[in-house]
Amino acid sequence: MNDVAGNERADLHRTIWRIANDLRGSIDGWDFKTYVLGMLFYRFISENLVKYLNEQERQAGIVDFDYVELSDEDAEFGREETVKEKGFYILPSALFSNVRRRARQDANLNETLAQIFAQIEGSANGTDSENDIKGLFDDLDVNSSKLGATVAKRNEKLVKLLDAIGDLPLSNPAFADNSIDLFGDAYEYLMQMYASNAGKSGGEFYTPQEVSELLARITVAGKTEVNKVYDPACGSGSLLLSFSKVLGHDKVRQGFFGQEINLTTYNLCRINMFLHDVNYEKFDIALGDTLTDPAHWDDEPFEAIVSNPPYSIKWEGDANPLLINDPRYAPAGVLAPKSKADLAFTMHILHWLAVNGTAAIVEFPGVLYRGGAEQKIRQYLIDNNYVDAVIQLPPDLFFGTTIGTCIIVLKKSKTDNATLFIDASAECSRIGNKNKLTPGNIAAILDAFVARKDVDHFAKLVENSAIGENGYNISVSSWVEQKDAREAVDIVELNAKIAGIVSRQSELRNQIDAIVAELEGEAA
Repeated sequence: MNDVAGNERADLHRTIWRIANDLRGSIDGWDFKTYVLGMLFYRFISENLVKYLNEQERQAGIVDFDYVELSDEDAEFGREETVKEKGFYILPSALFSNVRRRARQDANLNETLAQIFAQIEGSANGTDSENDIKGLFDDLDVNSSKLGATVAKRNEKLVKLLDAIGDLPLSNPAFADNSIDLFGDAYEYLMQMYASNAGKSGGEFYTPQEVSELLARITVAGKTEVNKVYDPACGSGSLLLSFSKVLGHDKVRQGFFGQEINLTTYNLCRINMFLHDVNYEKFDIALGDTLTDPAHWDDEPFEAIVSNPPYSIKWEGDANPLLINDPRYAPAGVLAPKSKADLAFTMHILHWLAVNGTAAIVEFPGVLYRGGAEQKIRQYLIDNNYVDAVIQLPPDLFFGTTIGTCIIVLKKSKTDNATLFIDASAECSRIGNKNKLTPGNIAAILDAFVARKDVDHFAKLVENSAIGENGYNISVSSWVEQKDAREAVDIVELNAKIAGIVSRQSELRNQIDAIVAELEGEAA
């Protein structure tokens, strides 16, 4: 991106965040995010649909066709075919721009919007896209008292929201040659800012973009395209969408798959897919508990899997007698502890990983060295040569925690019987109040990962037999020797200085003794 476009993008980000804060008033920023993000989505699908239909008709010879100006009655002719292609349909009167134009005169604006959102979701009923569209506007409650105590107050807030989102320069020509998807970029930026301000809860749904990029690049190292990508705890989808940035939409041949347990975050993820122009046919995001009720049995295995699952959450574990016989967990002969589900996610991911695939998982550091059931699971992973690498990340990268997490890389078709350890704990720059992975940091980690060679104080390739002899401890600090930061001391020079000090000390004592003797003589 050139400097002009970069500055334009930064200006846009500042404008978006200022508007989001100005609009919310006394509403908590975390609660108000659904209104800003939801209205941004409404504008996007309206403009996206208009662009598609206008292009279709103009290519057919109707050069002055404009869907925005069409009557609802005339627009019905294209509903069926458009839903097959786009997954939804919006009548002209319900388009964002037309609703915004009438908003100030609409005394029932909240009801108008509620009906429109229901109609958009309803347009997919009975079609292949029904599950991808259903519930997308559930969190955008236009009748909530959070918007105002009265209908008039709520509508006043909604008018301001429509105007603010409508005025955002999301068709900026400065980005035309820079492959920047402005709607998707704006959405990602807003989620990042909301996550940053939400603390711990923000970290549960958003993985920083630079970490997402690192994970994606690890899983596609040496490849220019992949079959399918998957995230079993997909949050808002930022990890999955990193493959589009690294490879391109068309290089993920069969699409993006994920599962999310939180309803609001599940909706954010699906919206994120649309805003990055991923067609409904190319993604399958499911709602539910991956560990006990996985949704993609018919879609696995996956060639690339990335995940930043919640750290040390509780799960059913051995309280559910069926889980020990689950084909995902049974091979290890033991279940992850009920109080720490981290390695349950790891075993699930391993089971669904393709033979030619790679998985990169962000893990809490305790899973690398704790005993009990977790040690037995690590033994299974190491003895069967599934752990390709363990990468120690810098501290304070993620929202909601300052702890230095790690990445476990899994493969089923390795060419050696060893595990690579990389100490990237210093590979970061302090930007604002968080550490960040710069492009240079990412490149350094990837170079070491691909080279798979020892680098003093940075990377170490260890035979799996040695790991077994060390209690299956795969903590990076146990294998990569820390650089001695102490100042080197020249012993000869130091001894000479000490000798000089002793000599000077002796000389001073003799002088003091002489002075004392002289004083005593005078006193006598």
